[in-house]
Amino acid sequence: MDTKHCAVDGWLDAIPVPGRRSDTATFDLIVRPADIDTLADDAPDTVVSCTSGDPRITHALLTGVQPGDLLRVTGTLVPPQTPDQDAHLTVDALEVLDTALIPVLSDMALDRYAHYVVVFDGERDQVPVFTTSGRWVGLADNPDAIATLIDTDQRVNGGDV
Repeated sequence: MDTKHCAVDGWLDAIPVPGRRSDTATFDLIVRPADIDTLADDAPDTVVSCTSGDPRITHALLTGVQPGDLLRVTGTLVPPQTPDQDAHLTVDALEVLDTALIPVLSDMALDRYAHYVVVFDGERDQVPVFTTSGRWVGLADNPDAIATLIDTDQRVNGGDV
C-alpha cells in the first residue's frame, strides 16, 4: 500500500458524521485538479474520503463547518486500490480556508389539518402530507388536492392516524 503525508484542499461535500468511536468523524472532500482549465467540462471531480482521529479536529468538524466550506486537511493519504474506490485521508490537521455562503432557505411552511400535517414549499406545487404521528400519507399534486388525499386516507385507514 502506497501512502504519503500530504495536504489536500477541497470543498466539504456534506455535514461530517460521527465515526464509530466517539472521538472520530468522517466526511468527504470534493477536490478539483489544479489544472482544471485544461480539462474537459465534464471531467469528474475527485472525492477524498476523510477520517479524523483527533478529538479537537472532530469537535471542529461536528460543530464548526458546513457543506461548501473550503478546507485544507493534512494527513496520511491512501490512494484508491481500484478505480471505483475513493482515496482515503486520515486527518491530523484541519484549516478552514473559506466558508460557504449562508444558505438561503426557500419559503416553506407547515400547516395542520386535524390529525394531518402538510408541508407547503414555495418552489413546488406538490404538497407532502403526513399524519401527526409521522405516517406518510402521500403527495398531493397541488394545495387544492390535499382534502381529497386526506379523505382517501381516512376511508382506507378507517381514520387511523
